[in-house]
Amino acid sequence: MKADLHPNYQPATVTCTCGTVYHTRSTQKEVKIGICAACHPFFTGEQRFVDTAGRVDKFAKRFGGVQLRRAAKPKLSPAGA
Repeated sequence: MKADLHPNYQPATVTCTCGTVYHTRSTQKEVKIGICAACHPFFTGEQRFVDTAGRVDKFAKRFGGVQLRRAAKPKLSPAGA
């Protein structure tokens, strides 16, 4: 086998945004995740909506609005004219 082929595999701490901490092994010392088994709706049984309104507001601030604008369709003249 070749020497130094595999990356450094070390103890790691996985931290979720809900505050749950897991200890495992990884190539990184610290890993931050957004959702885990302790807070995922499938495992907890509760439905929780992601902050979609905040996302829309952030998009509106960045791009100046979210109103839909339709392009004017050209009017067709009557077939006999």
